[in-house]
Amino acid sequence: MAVPPNPDEAFLREVDEELRRDQLASVWTRYGRWLILAVVAALALFGGFLYWQHHKTEAAGKQGEELQALVEDPAAAAKPATAKVLQELAGSNVDGYRATAKFAQADALLQKKDLKGAAAKLAEIAGDTSLDQPFRDLALVRQTSIEFDDLKPDIIVNRLRPLAVKGNPWFGSAGELVAGAYLRMNRKDLAGTLFSQIGREETVPATLRQRAVQMAGVLGVDAVETPEEKKAP
Repeated sequence: MAVPPNPDEAFLREVDEELRRDQLASVWTRYGRWLILAVVAALALFGGFLYWQHHKTEAAGKQGEELQALVEDPAAAAKPATAKVLQELAGSNVDGYRATAKFAQADALLQKKDLKGAAAKLAEIAGDTSLDQPFRDLALVRQTSIEFDDLKPDIIVNRLRPLAVKGNPWFGSAGELVAGAYLRMNRKDLAGTLFSQIGREETVPATLRQRAVQMAGVLGVDAVETPEEKKAP
């Protein structure tokens, strides 16, 4: 036989449901307006975020087009009309654009024979810790190249020694400057060894390797690998 439902349980269930409805109604009466405002505020913030993202993307796209125009016409960097554009791009929140614009500003100063100004702009890039290290290292190498004749050789060595090592992307350029500084310090042994290393490094541009081989030869150091050395692991 089926067990008849307990009337007390049904009654308690109805009371419980009614109590919950009363509680919900009370909460809505008290906080309903604030909940609506919170939802509206959240939607407004989300909409603002989407707009900001869209604006940021559009701005980055425009900056990219402006930089592309400068890359295709390097001489444009020295034109007065370009200075304002470069100044704006140099303040970009996109690291790559900001660095490229500052390099272009340095190139424009070089075209005007303003070596101190160009070196200062490159030093600004090298000291910008928000930029990726390759940008900063390139700026440091170029800055040192411009300042080479006016710097004490020990300063050049200390500045670029960390870059003048095999495996570093700027080994060739930095190494050539460090080797030149060694010559000014009358350390032909160190200069010859470094020139030889540069001449043997296949990742270094060919023209730079040729110069290094010639300099190593002048200093009495062989920079050409023998067949046996090439076969060695």
